[in-house]
Amino acid sequence: MLAWTPQHGLKAAGPGAERRLLVADSWLVRDGRMRGPDRHRERFLRSCAECDGPPLRRLLEFWQDMTAALPRTGDWFPRVELTAESPELRLLLRPAPPLGSEVRLWAAGQPDPRAVPRRKGPDLAALAQVRRRAADRGAQEAVLVTPSGVVLESATASVLWWEDDTLCLPAARLPVLPGVTMGLVRERAVRLGVPVAHRERALAELDGREVWLVNALHGIRPVTGWTGEAMTAGPATRAAEWREWLDGLMQPLPDK
Repeated sequence: MLAWTPQHGLKAAGPGAERRLLVADSWLVRDGRMRGPDRHRERFLRSCAECDGPPLRRLLEFWQDMTAALPRTGDWFPRVELTAESPELRLLLRPAPPLGSEVRLWAAGQPDPRAVPRRKGPDLAALAQVRRRAADRGAQEAVLVTPSGVVLESATASVLWWEDDTLCLPAARLPVLPGVTMGLVRERAVRLGVPVAHRERALAELDGREVWLVNALHGIRPVTGWTGEAMTAGPATRAAEWREWLDGLMQPLPDK
């Protein structure tokens, strides 16, 4: 863990109690390349502004120092943070976990535990508990739903699905995180003339459909199995081509 100050840049953080997160953002770095660096920066800056974080000039200085500190070899999953107590900007450098090309979902919709669903960071601990419950039931992820059962997203990824030739996303009014990778996918669909629709669906209405989990670590993972309910994963007929396109968006980080 590295803490940042304007005077000294990034230095190893001293020991201390776990700090409450106001904002966090993370992504895959593979041999010095990542997807959507400007999009992650803008989301982090916007989120910090929402909770009266440091001034923009300081945030941009931190982002520049953070980018320079990212490793240029190997697979990494760094996380940038703004903490609540004596607000501090930090960089957590951690190796990337094994990447997946498919995913198994727990079909029992989980009540959304988040207090701030549109900002990543404050609810990471609660979402980790949801994932642990899913793992206990033989799944890698769980789907969050509204009190009425409408699909929102998973604990760590956006949920997209296909209805015939239409790419579907949760309705814009729903409390979901503005996913960077989801935005890239949606924009490509628009460029290609693929119909895109925002819809409200219960989990059971995804039965037999091609469903994707989409995030900055794994990219696009088609759902290839469900646990907990008698649901069938639809054939992942489009996923491979879209994954190849998404992998091609990795761009080199600037020189140190």
